[in-house]
Amino acid sequence: MLREDTVFGPIKSRRLGNSLGINLLPQKGKLCNFDCIYCECGWNRDGTGDRVIPSRADVRSALEDKLQHCLLDGVAIDSITFSGDGEPTLNPDFPGIVDDTIMLRDSFYPSAKVSVLSNATRLDRPAVFDALRKVDNPILKLDAPTAALAAGINRPVGDYDVDAVVSAMARFEGNFILQTMFLKAPGFDSASPEVLFPWMDIVRKLHPREVMVYTIDRPTPAGGLQKYTEHQMREMVQPLLDEGFTIQIKG
Repeated sequence: MLREDTVFGPIKSRRLGNSLGINLLPQKGKLCNFDCIYCECGWNRDGTGDRVIPSRADVRSALEDKLQHCLLDGVAIDSITFSGDGEPTLNPDFPGIVDDTIMLRDSFYPSAKVSVLSNATRLDRPAVFDALRKVDNPILKLDAPTAALAAGINRPVGDYDVDAVVSAMARFEGNFILQTMFLKAPGFDSASPEVLFPWMDIVRKLHPREVMVYTIDRPTPAGGLQKYTEHQMREMVQPLLDEGFTIQIKG
């Protein structure tokens, strides 16, 4: 199980380059409204030992200190990335923390991007939506085109309405990055027609400025999962590439 400090790295990200991470969730636990079968942080039930969520002041102090040290040491930072041990928008101070992060980025690393990896379940909250509109890279997850399929791969806590999430994504008017995990699991296969074809139709409807397609890279809590190669994923999304969509494919 991956566990991160409030500010960690920078680490080399497959998708974002040299990425300085921000974890808005418990440092020794996990807090998420998804319980994905592939999550590198493990099952939600295994992360209940720590429920302390960092405050806005905690995050600002930790981030400012880290940025100062990185600048003095000549460390390159391509992205300041909200990720960590669960869903970052669950932190009640998320909107204010985004404002602080943009301000600190402008002061220390003005060329770095601010990125947020989110499962997009809280876009219906105006403050969360507005905060995500402010960052350079709102990276919003959609692994399955229906709630029934998502139940098998994302295991959402509570109601999860894909149509509502897609409608909320549409409010970004294409100025976001759509992120999708491609894998094969018992009862779920990203390459199957019932998953791939309606997912591509959603991409066409939303027309995000970029699509990130990736696959398993680390140990997973569920067994029996299979990854796809970059070549296989490219073949799967080739119709969208032919239509001019920008797609980043990472194996």
